[in-house]
This record gives sequence, structure tokens and C-alpha cells, in this order.
Amino acid sequence: MSEKVVYVGKDLEAMSFAVNYHNWILDEFRPFLGKNVVEVGSGTGSFSELLLAEKPEVLNLVEPSEMFAYLKQNLSQMKTGAETNFYHAIFAQVKDTIAQGKKPDSIIYVNVLEHIEDDSGELEMIYETLEKGGRCFIFVPALMSLYGEFDRKIGHFRRYTKTELERKCAAAGFKVLKSKYFDFAGIFPWYVKYKLLKSDSLESGAVEAYDKYAVPLISRFESFFNFPVGKNILLIAEK
Repeated sequence: MSEKVVYVGKDLEAMSFAVNYHNWILDEFRPFLGKNVVEVGSGTGSFSELLLAEKPEVLNLVEPSEMFAYLKQNLSQMKTGAETNFYHAIFAQVKDTIAQGKKPDSIIYVNVLEHIEDDSGELEMIYETLEKGGRCFIFVPALMSLYGEFDRKIGHFRRYTKTELERKCAAAGFKVLKSKYFDFAGIFPWYVKYKLLKSDSLESGAVEAYDKYAVPLISRFESFFNFPVGKNILLIAEK
């Protein structure tokens, strides 16, 4: 009997400890972010809190999993000038509601697109929902050679190559503004843990240690060098 895939949100709880890692991603996004923002797959809100600190005018948070209750509880208590809207749904179910009145200028998918079987269709919906000149922000796992039991267990349909992701965005109508492999140094420990040792878990302690000690050094190093491969891919595209 095959094991049922249970996906309870992008954070996978352990990733909520990755503060430096999330700030690293946001540093790449920041110059392109607008004021009417949608975050799809908000999880418990660890990345959402960072987005609120950027002082958007509107932040729409979309989360279909059971983590929605934690998301709403955590962020509803934050004092902010932003209009914050919560949607317990998938993006396809609420995109028209979000786009009523003024269409969003920024739609963010951090560790989400790989969970969607029809990712090309999802990109087309993003393109349709954005205002003209709006941007899509994507962060995904890279390299199918790293795909293992952990990916399968948490519902990843794929890991990407940069060329593949760029091609799918272009096919949806987007112009790619920025595309890069991300976290080159993370390839080796990921390969050992999830391919050689066939682990199927992500421990908060390991995440916190990597985030505290490795990420500050790696992010500084990668700000000077673009590597031809990486554990993840970061892409920003414009309508």
C-alpha cells in the first residue's frame, strides 16, 4: 500500500526557523516588489511577516492547508497599516476575488509551485491576475538529481532546472527579469541526507543551525558569484 502524501503547508514547521534564509530570498525580491501583494501558500506566515515589514498597501494571503488557522491567528495580531486579507483556498478559487477593483502588482510563490501538478496552468492564472507591468516572484527546489523520498513524501511533483522554469514562464506570457540558481553550498548536504541516506524528514534543529551559521556566509558569497547550479532557483518575471 502506498503511503498517503500529507502536505500541511509550505513551512513544514521546521522552515519557520529559517529566518536568515527567508531574509535572503526577500533581499533578492525587494527591488522588484510592489504595494499590492499576493502571497500564495503562506503557511504559518513566517515569510508573510517579512512582507508586512516592507509596508505594502495590501497583502493577500492564500493558504489551503490546515496551517491557515495558525496563519490567521499569528498575523491578525500584528499592528500594521496594510490591508491584510486571508483566503483559506487555492489560488484558482480566489484569484477573481483578489483581482476585483485593482489587480495586484506582485504575486509570490515561495516553495509552492513544485506542489502544483499543472504548474504551466498556474503560471497562466498568475499572468491573467496581475496588472500590466506586475511581477511574479518564484522560489522553487532545483535539480531532479536531488529528488528523493522527502520530496515525494511532502508532495513535490518536480524539482526544476533554470531553463525549464524560464521556458514555462515565457510560455505563460512573462518576460523574465531575473533568474538564478540559489544556495550552491546546500547541494552537497541535501544530496547526502536525502539521496544517499534516503531521509524523509526535515528537522528544525538542523534547519536552525544551517540558517544561523551557514546562510550569512553563503548569501554574502553568492552576492558576488552566480553559480551554474544550486539547491534552489529564484526567478522574477514581469507581465
